[in-house]
Amino acid sequence: MPKLAANLSMLFTEIDFLDRFKAAANAGFKGVEYLFPYDYDKKDIVERLREHKLSQVLHNLPAGNWAKGERGIACHPDRVDEFKAGVAKAIDYAKALGCPQVNCLSGIEPGGVDPKKVRQTFVDNLRYAAGELKKAGIRLLMEPVNTFDIPGFYLHHTAQALDLIRDTGSDNLFVQYDIYHSQRMEGELASTIKKNLAHIGHMQLADNPGRHEPGTGEINYPWLLRHIDQLGYKGWIGCEYKPAGKTQDGLGWMASV
Repeated sequence: MPKLAANLSMLFTEIDFLDRFKAAANAGFKGVEYLFPYDYDKKDIVERLREHKLSQVLHNLPAGNWAKGERGIACHPDRVDEFKAGVAKAIDYAKALGCPQVNCLSGIEPGGVDPKKVRQTFVDNLRYAAGELKKAGIRLLMEPVNTFDIPGFYLHHTAQALDLIRDTGSDNLFVQYDIYHSQRMEGELASTIKKNLAHIGHMQLADNPGRHEPGTGEINYPWLLRHIDQLGYKGWIGCEYKPAGKTQDGLGWMASV
């Protein structure tokens, strides 16, 4: 049985963010993740986690101006200082929340910049973040994201992520394997997970098309989740999908896994 975490940036959005912790616990979730905690006081989040006996599974490094369409800054040569400040902020929050891992979003590839410089910036930033997080006992993840939903997103394939792990030389950098994004870009879910399990630190799910709950699309989630269990994956799987209706009405799929 996989350990499922509710992604509170996408589930239970019918209610205010801090109230979603209770809703997730009432729905049977034991863990939660979300994009960013930085708009909220750490104490308020810690209180919700403790009150509802929830594990904080994951959040992202600061990723620029999300409201204006930025989706990360880690590959931007002109924003290295901002990235490093974000690493410190993420460590501060993660330590307070008991969060064992944080995710780095590469961002959209900047135009007019030498591709070699973009890649080297991303490698250097990943190496820096992995090192700082390791000192704090926190694992660094990076997530390939499909370029249909976010055109120009720099990191978009599993093989690309594995090459970056190699080039950083870090033992504290892992892949966040999002099944939805991977289905759109690569397919071959079962074999890719099996082949690269040692490098996968976290997984997320949604069905395709639509990015809705499992059972609404083409991915055979009952089989795939059993497969992941049989491989011996012990981590969490974040439910990062857009409910087709109200969140609670769409949770029936959980009974089949």
